[in-house]
Amino acid sequence: MSTASGAVRLTRQDQVAHVVFDRPEARNAFTWAMYEELDAICAELAGDENLRAVTFRGAGGKAFVAGSDISQFQQFNGGDDGIAYEAKMNRYFRRLIDLPMPTIAIIDGWAVGGGLNIAACCDIRLAARSAKFGTPIARTIGNCVSMETYVRIVAGFGEPRAKRMLLLAEFIDADEAFQAGFVTHVVEPNELDEAAEKLVATLLANAPLTLRVSKAAMARLAEREIDPADDLVSLVYGSQDFRRGVAAFVSKTTPKWTGR
Repeated sequence: MSTASGAVRLTRQDQVAHVVFDRPEARNAFTWAMYEELDAICAELAGDENLRAVTFRGAGGKAFVAGSDISQFQQFNGGDDGIAYEAKMNRYFRRLIDLPMPTIAIIDGWAVGGGLNIAACCDIRLAARSAKFGTPIARTIGNCVSMETYVRIVAGFGEPRAKRMLLLAEFIDADEAFQAGFVTHVVEPNELDEAAEKLVATLLANAPLTLRVSKAAMARLAEREIDPADDLVSLVYGSQDFRRGVAAFVSKTTPKWTGR
């Protein structure tokens, strides 16, 4: 059963696994426990040679994932906490990216922050026309994301849109995300289930080894050494502004930035 900390649920239907992010009362914002559950599920699925596809979806119909639970950041004391956090997030996201079978993000509502990143780690992104994508950290808590995450955002949306999302804290709607190439298909909200079933059926009808090898080959093409930029991560997570931003977010007030 769901708890206040939420849950990541796995069900199987023949050769397809369905993963649901279940914390609808908080728009599926991820707790540390949910990240650990997702990581464990991905580790389990990676070893299943009979599995042909995996879908990821948020519960409740209002959000895919609305980022990480900001209240957890109140535990941070300095820049080293931020470096450790972003490194841990990278490990979680790599586990998802490394799944050998095709993955589908079914996005209904908000895909924000960590939710945007989870969607970006999937191979195919199906979105309801009402979906919104963003990472408004410049307006909310004043932190940053990892260099690997910056790479995914720029690759998914292009640099101009990425700058709108990261510098102006703008949200991109589903139609624009489709134009950018980040979203594969856009449908009306009431057509989302049927469209997801068709995508899964298409994957199941295709040659499984071709899909597996093609995914692995494209991953090798994208391989590169990325500077973790610990100095940049430490700068924001160790700042007064970050602590001020977290406190303001939790208390539902507007932060007053000082640049320190």
